[in-house]
Amino acid sequence: MLRQFSIRNSGPIALAEGQKLGKLNLIIGKNGSGKTWLLKTLYSALRAQEESGRGHDNREFHDVLSDKLYWTFQSQRLGEIVRRGRGNRLEVNIQMNDGAELAFDFGADTTKQVKPSLNTLPSRDDNSIFLPPKEVLSLWHVILKSALQNREFGYDATYADLVLALQNPPQAGRNYDSFAKSRSKLESMFQGRVVFEEQQWLYRQGNSKFSIHNTAEGIKKIAILDTLLGNRFITPNSVVFIDEPESALHPTAIIQLLDIVHMLAEQGIQVFMATHSYYVDKNMLHNAKQNRLPIPCFIADDMGCWQQSCLLTDGLPDNEIINESIRLFEQGFEGI
Repeated sequence: MLRQFSIRNSGPIALAEGQKLGKLNLIIGKNGSGKTWLLKTLYSALRAQEESGRGHDNREFHDVLSDKLYWTFQSQRLGEIVRRGRGNRLEVNIQMNDGAELAFDFGADTTKQVKPSLNTLPSRDDNSIFLPPKEVLSLWHVILKSALQNREFGYDATYADLVLALQNPPQAGRNYDSFAKSRSKLESMFQGRVVFEEQQWLYRQGNSKFSIHNTAEGIKKIAILDTLLGNRFITPNSVVFIDEPESALHPTAIIQLLDIVHMLAEQGIQVFMATHSYYVDKNMLHNAKQNRLPIPCFIADDMGCWQQSCLLTDGLPDNEIINESIRLFEQGFEGI
């Protein structure tokens, strides 16, 4: 599990530091503030370590890391993702609970090669995964062709990695209790199951099957998490990055999904969620208070610096997104 991180001069991020990270971690920000960028930076570093040396891949770690950054941020030169400013260098440092550490940095003149200044991270058998706002089931073949066959920009590495993870066949045998309960709740949310048969994704409801293209966006998004639990790509030591969990879901489904996320965190999974939803923020605050669970919360200022607080002790942060949500909610009841 990630214990702390430090990111400097990465795209819109001037500085972001996380200390004493929890199993649930919340990143709040408006569009363009860098919340997705923050998730992708952490994901790229951790996933590169997981992929290095697996299977028949004989690449050195620095080659895996360089490729992961290149295909995740999709800039012709990696130096283009360094925050603008004379002499700026992009710097990343992550530390795990066991004290293992990874650090790397590079400047604006970097093309495609990044070499870490420190890497004591051991091999990881568990997987990290990035869940984007949009579902990928309808376009899985397009994503694979673009990213893996044509090797062209379009769908970044988080999408390609997710599609590949979904291709893993379901695993037989007893699943982790909390995973089995989570899958049951997920399937009850849309009263069916999404399956991969004859090289296509289908939505099965009772004895009926429907094309994935005619299935609601929210159902497909929920099905992605259900599939990853069913094929055991996600395990109790996984790190899951969720970008805008509220996307394409109605309020009740958002809360149900978050209940499942809380359940998975109790099993050991570490979750980082980026959001601008008041429903998500309030649910996380309720969970923190009810379970006496410290939930680190990160908010960016207008200068690209991220500040950390704790939902358990500080409550909802003073943030324009939250304040505007409350104002609109209260405005809706004026005159009633």
